[in-house]
Amino acid sequence: MTSGTRTATRSSGRTPKLDQVCADAVDLARDGVDGVPPEFVGAHLDVVPEGERIVTHQFECLQPGYRGWRWAVTVARVSRSKHVTICETALLPGPDALAAPPWVPWQDRLQPGDLGVGDILPTAPDDERLQQGYLQSDDPAVEEVAWELGLGRPRVLSREGRIDVAQRWYDGDNGPNAPISVAAPNSARCGGCGFYLPLAGAMRQLFGACGNAYAPDDGRVVSADHGCGAHSEVLVEPVAVVTELPTVYDDSEVDQVQGHPQGSVTDGGTDDAEPYGHG
Repeated sequence: MTSGTRTATRSSGRTPKLDQVCADAVDLARDGVDGVPPEFVGAHLDVVPEGERIVTHQFECLQPGYRGWRWAVTVARVSRSKHVTICETALLPGPDALAAPPWVPWQDRLQPGDLGVGDILPTAPDDERLQQGYLQSDDPAVEEVAWELGLGRPRVLSREGRIDVAQRWYDGDNGPNAPISVAAPNSARCGGCGFYLPLAGAMRQLFGACGNAYAPDDGRVVSADHGCGAHSEVLVEPVAVVTELPTVYDDSEVDQVQGHPQGSVTDGGTDDAEPYGHG
């Protein structure tokens, strides 16, 4: 039995005519599912013409774990002969088959944040986000670095790369639609904050870094229309300061009171008790 997916090739664009002799060979096709217990081969589902005197019979697969799959048996005959022979047998997924998802290369499966400590992520030579450092760019800041002889970087961000970065930053947690930005006052935008450090080049128009140690975005790139409650110009009404007066002790007058004997809890006193002052 041949496993795998078989693709029929046709020399012409027209649909081949169904050969009735091959189409009637249902029992022969069923017997062609070799090496499989008979109880795993279900009802005959369809017959598909593949070419001149070539058809494929499809049977329901009842094998556990292959719900929706079909046994496909291709039969054929030579010209002017009634003898039908089996060409190949395969197990193919049907329209409702439980199949594995399409294979996605690892470089297309990576998401931001997947790179861990010690991981190496090579960049493709034809990455559209980058261009050769010796190529001129429409960003003056990029050109300034790229044309430094002996000091220039091998590759720099291309226009497509900068657009991708800008869109990702703008749509992320440091853009205008972040919850902390929406909750901040309308006047508390980063572009007018004293802690806002604009980036260089074309990105300077919309992005900068936050330099406020008390802001949640400190050390991160934020958009100019991002905002938070730690804006340098967000002023509130000053709270009245209550001056606490120092404690004053008046020792100019001393009241004479009758003391009790040491350890006494009665009201009676003694004549020889020493008076003490109470100020």
